[in-house]
Amino acid sequence: MAACTISMLDEWKRQLAIEAKNKSLTIEVSEEFRELTSDIIAHTSFGTSFAHGKEAFNAQTKLQHLIVASSSDVFIPGTQYIPTRTNLEIWKLDGKMKKSLKCIIESRLNSQSDSSFYGDDLLGIMMDTKNDGSNKLNMNEIMEECKTFFFSGHETTSSLLVWTVFLLSLHTDWQEKLRQEVMQICGMEIPDPDMLSKLKMVNMVLLEALRLYCPAIETGRMTSKDMKLGDLMIPRGTVLMIPIAMIHRSKEYWGEDSNEFNPMRFINGAYKAAKHPNALLPFSLGPRNCIGQNFAMLEAKTVMALILQRFSWSLSPDYQHAPVHNLTLQAQHGLPIIIKPLHL
Repeated sequence: MAACTISMLDEWKRQLAIEAKNKSLTIEVSEEFRELTSDIIAHTSFGTSFAHGKEAFNAQTKLQHLIVASSSDVFIPGTQYIPTRTNLEIWKLDGKMKKSLKCIIESRLNSQSDSSFYGDDLLGIMMDTKNDGSNKLNMNEIMEECKTFFFSGHETTSSLLVWTVFLLSLHTDWQEKLRQEVMQICGMEIPDPDMLSKLKMVNMVLLEALRLYCPAIETGRMTSKDMKLGDLMIPRGTVLMIPIAMIHRSKEYWGEDSNEFNPMRFINGAYKAAKHPNALLPFSLGPRNCIGQNFAMLEAKTVMALILQRFSWSLSPDYQHAPVHNLTLQAQHGLPIIIKPLHL
């Protein structure tokens, strides 16, 4: 995480030195964060197979956006099998992604002299389960887990970083509070897990960003049996949509300042921040919550700490506020910010 982030920040410094004589520079960070989180998740998932892993994940990202773009079309049963232009592109990307993942897995299988250990990255850990009795995963299951982890740790974290930087560009007093906390606990060192666990205000701001600009604005659950919900009878097989974004801004749960940026509401933790302990749902809850939750928060803390050590920033006058839901909640016109180096 730190190595990928520092590489991005070094490039910012290089651009500052060349284009702005080390004074200030406007950077559109939504694409920067998308590329960064893609690099981090590919390294974490595939280690030395990073390049091939990123190729597979790039195909998956294109595929996801293509499916979302076509999801608003009226569905006619059977049309998913007709070779339309969209379907052909979907089939092509899906085939490319599966082929890349399969090649990586087969290469790992063939290269290991000790079949009981396949590496300490995500892929290696999953492949080790092949000897774990009833818990073992087959090829297709491993590929599906890789795809799920990529989406959980890439799209959501990228969105979280964008909106956190946006909020801190508006509330520069909080930006400075976080910088002081980072410098007090980490100095200019690369933050380790122990340091990250002590960044209480950074965590509070991240939680508030997740509340106000939740990456997943809604989630769905299907009933496994007939059930009663309040006065309603819900038949088995009914899909219930949970409006996360509406819950996160509900005055009933969060008070009169529900639409305002106030990280202090999380001073005693997420469960005590609202009038209901489960009012914060950025990663859902229960056994089917987001598998990348801890990874995403660890990644976001690491990236924010490293940025705060090296740069201050403000919102560019070119910014247009237009949040749009496209898989995750994104800044439709990007997020241009003006960065200034703190240490020359």
